Amino acid sequence: MKLRQLLSASALTLAFLSPVRAQDYVPSPENLQARQAFSDMKFGIFLHWGIYSLFGQGEWYMQNANLDWREYEKAASAFYPSRFDAQQWVSAIKDAGARYITITSRHHDGFSMWQTAESDFNIVDATPFRRDVLCELADACHQQGVMLNFYYSHLDWRREDYPLGRTGHGTHRDTTKADWASYYAFMNRQLTELLTGYGPVGAIWFDGYWDHDSDAVPFDWQLTEQYELIHRLQPACLVGNNHHVNVHPGEDIQIFERDVPGENTAGYSGDMAISRLPLETCQTMNGMWGYKIVDQNYKSTEELLRLLVRTAGKGANLLLNIGPQPNGELPATALQRLREMGQWLRTNGESIYGTTAGDLAEQPWGVTTRKGSALYLHLLHHTDDTLVLPLTCKVKKATLLDGTPVKMKQTKKAVVLQFPQKPSGVDYIVKLMTKP
Repeated sequence: MKLRQLLSASALTLAFLSPVRAQDYVPSPENLQARQAFSDMKFGIFLHWGIYSLFGQGEWYMQNANLDWREYEKAASAFYPSRFDAQQWVSAIKDAGARYITITSRHHDGFSMWQTAESDFNIVDATPFRRDVLCELADACHQQGVMLNFYYSHLDWRREDYPLGRTGHGTHRDTTKADWASYYAFMNRQLTELLTGYGPVGAIWFDGYWDHDSDAVPFDWQLTEQYELIHRLQPACLVGNNHHVNVHPGEDIQIFERDVPGENTAGYSGDMAISRLPLETCQTMNGMWGYKIVDQNYKSTEELLRLLVRTAGKGANLLLNIGPQPNGELPATALQRLREMGQWLRTNGESIYGTTAGDLAEQPWGVTTRKGSALYLHLLHHTDDTLVLPLTCKVKKATLLDGTPVKMKQTKKAVVLQFPQKPSGVDYIVKLMTKP
């Protein structure tokens, strides 16, 4: 890969110099610009892929089945995703209207999806495939203009220097060898590889903090120094952490798992206040994150589009997950959903991309988004041909997205709309041009 380069000892040394406290972190101009660009993207694709896909039981199979790590790692010798084509992946994702990709570089099983110098347990050294998929994906993303982000696990069910937390108790590691200093240095060397050998990285997406988050047993993840390392290596690289608690200093994105901001149906967001950082909701296309052979419970295209619209109505991005198959292909149903979402976004994307949360909080009929002087009404659950809006801003014009006029009457306290037909479909969108 032309972007990849060997990390010299001098570069690694520089990466750890002059740490500052995260509470003193002032985002660079590049970082602030990247935050805005990220927030405007509104739609990304999450990819959970690793040797766990071979088992077809999801990404937590090692933990859920209490597999001995020595037996589990043998699966690497059978991992040969012969149909993996990075260019095809990125093309399909870009055609769906997604603006960025977040892929698991290393999940909780400890398997690295790039040729890391820090462990032989990686896709190049431990498998017959012997190809660096992150390298190929980075090239494809850079060529096609799609942002690439790396998911990185803070926990490890295999390494013996990782201190035992809430999970990984059945993998038969020697827990007497726990050495946080060793493990922390290992993680930071791997992060340095990712941030110096694969071109511009849009974000580092952490997961696993919750493995050691007990008030009874305090644990210092040393996020301060780790975040500072990332920002020093790539100032524009955003930091997000799926920790299920309020944002820490030094983070650039706030993540909500399986819920739009402000909701807690999945039980992960109960203690989270909504910050002023760029917001992101991650959700699965079917039921699992990693490939599970029996999980064909895919959400309909209509359900996925309405989730995207509701997420945008909260001012957040939707990171929609796909679990690639062990042969390297994206599942056919997932590809179909991508194609159908792309068709919808090519017609209606104006009301999604580059928007913020609209003037009205979520209503029984739907949500609103705003871009400049345009206020978009997304009627997701409204079947009447009239609608009364409690808007006080001056509305100059009301139309559908295709320019069809919408009759309007405005009072001091409300706007009354008369639609040319009763709303129907996935999302009936009305565009209001307003004055400040």
